[in-house]
Amino acid sequence: MKKFLAMALAVAMTLSLAACGSNSSSSSAGSNTGSSSSASGSQTASNTDFKVGAIYINGQNDTAGYTYQHHKGITTAMENLGMDPATQLLIVDQVPENDTEVSNAIDTLASQGCQLIIGISFGYLNAMDAAAAKPEYSDIIFTHATGYLSNPDNFNNYFGRIYQARYLTGIAAGLKSLETGNNSLGYVAAYNLDYAETCSGINAFTLGALAVNPNATVTVKTLDTWGDETLERQTAQALIDAGCGVIAQHCDSAQPQLAAQESGVFGCGYNSDMTEQAPDAHITAAIWHWDVYYQAAIEAAMQGKEHFMETMGEAYYAGLAEGMVDISPINEAVAAPGTQAAVDAVTELIVSGEWDVFSGVKLNITVNEDGTVNVEQVDADLKDTAGNVIVPAGGASVDDSVIKGSMNYNVEGVVVS
Repeated sequence: MKKFLAMALAVAMTLSLAACGSNSSSSSAGSNTGSSSSASGSQTASNTDFKVGAIYINGQNDTAGYTYQHHKGITTAMENLGMDPATQLLIVDQVPENDTEVSNAIDTLASQGCQLIIGISFGYLNAMDAAAAKPEYSDIIFTHATGYLSNPDNFNNYFGRIYQARYLTGIAAGLKSLETGNNSLGYVAAYNLDYAETCSGINAFTLGALAVNPNATVTVKTLDTWGDETLERQTAQALIDAGCGVIAQHCDSAQPQLAAQESGVFGCGYNSDMTEQAPDAHITAAIWHWDVYYQAAIEAAMQGKEHFMETMGEAYYAGLAEGMVDISPINEAVAAPGTQAAVDAVTELIVSGEWDVFSGVKLNITVNEDGTVNVEQVDADLKDTAGNVIVPAGGASVDDSVIKGSMNYNVEGVVVS
């Protein structure tokens, strides 16, 4: 659903799931979000009247995961702008990646007066592209997560450098593996080489783990679906049974973290903080601050489609530096000593622009007994699992292969099961 096409030629703009259920429902945000005033106090006439429509792959009442984090981002952004999600946010949820059902959802939201329509799943792209081109919808702005289609008039796409956060979670997992003496890490992936988003996440996590534990290996099992809670749990358990001591994931639910907790191992989640679901296992998660995009997008949309396209562009892509991606708070109850310091040191390198993940410069990270951290930058070839040089030693980052969707390899250290 929400993923880059592996060989997309246009700049791709987000993140991971599957069609779940075919019974879609429409509603306002209602009591699910409530209302809030902006910091400046009262609503203006423009934001009082403006309506936002959202199409969700899962339920708006989810308590963790992909749809949950998008919904949280939209409502937070609206509240920050002095809007009332209870009356100004209209939702059609549980919409599968089926063009007919997505088109029906768009028609529903358009008929209710929505001036901005958000689609959060990759597989919505064709229906949204077609709707944006309809003369009767020419005044509606369409914005699509994780896709690559757009037009210069009223349709854009957006995503983020989640691989940067993945690298940080790899550091956390690698340090935990050093502490436990178990070098085997597991990774539950919706897909792998099929999409640049998924394989870049696997690669970044692996490189982060290797930066602190050169003996670490990351065993990947794929689901071949964006979301299936039962399969996610079974796959995580299979990795645990195979000896993996930390379970990472690129799937929507907290099931892999629950499996880790019940089995007495550890984990790194995705999309939202999963410490509440697995307090004795979850170390941290690569998370999205979708409100960073949504606040800018809604504010621009209220000034018209021309201003929106000029301000947001046809493709929006942001990372740690812009605050769009991050990791959830380190769970100090289970994290290895020095995890926060190591993560902070690398975050500074990324945010400053001094270093990025997919370059010919590797990091060697050491946590000292006194809690201080040494980060050494070493020129080194970035190689795939077959030993092919992807980036020569000292070479610049190939992060554009993630953005454009052309990354289709795994780095050394990845074991595909």
